[in-house]
Amino acid sequence: MIRHAVKADMPAIARIFDHARAYMKATGNPTQWGDKYPLPQQLEEDLALDRLYVICDGAGAPHAVFVLALGQEPSYSHIEGKWLHERPYGTIHRLASDGVLHGCFDACVKFCLTQVPDLRADTHENNKTMQHLLKRHGFVFCGRVNLDHHDGDARRIAFQYVGADKEGA
Repeated sequence: MIRHAVKADMPAIARIFDHARAYMKATGNPTQWGDKYPLPQQLEEDLALDRLYVICDGAGAPHAVFVLALGQEPSYSHIEGKWLHERPYGTIHRLASDGVLHGCFDACVKFCLTQVPDLRADTHENNKTMQHLLKRHGFVFCGRVNLDHHDGDARRIAFQYVGADKEGA
């Protein structure tokens, strides 16, 4: 089940991000989120903008979280490479899981596609797990972007959705 996050979810969301940061460090990606990303004020803003979602188990407990930002992503206006097209799109940001539920990325993509027909995402060069998931679920590499308003290593590799029938294309 996917639903908008609510204020009462914030402790669970914090635990999910703690788990995700530990996983990233253990799998060779210690710098993408470091020790504190995302900051609580970023999550509060996402909550206020009604773009923060949780993926829950059958009992309603959150096990994954993501942002679906609709409209232009300012960091994507300049890309070293080329987007597939310039139709309206949504961007998946801050996807994290506690590792308990399987299929969270698939559920996230399917849900996002019900909201907007075109998706983009970015990840760190060292985030091999996310790169694998993006490619496996119909995203292709388009180039490199630099994230606006990001402390530390802001360079990312960018992907755009082409469809599940073109996996790995």
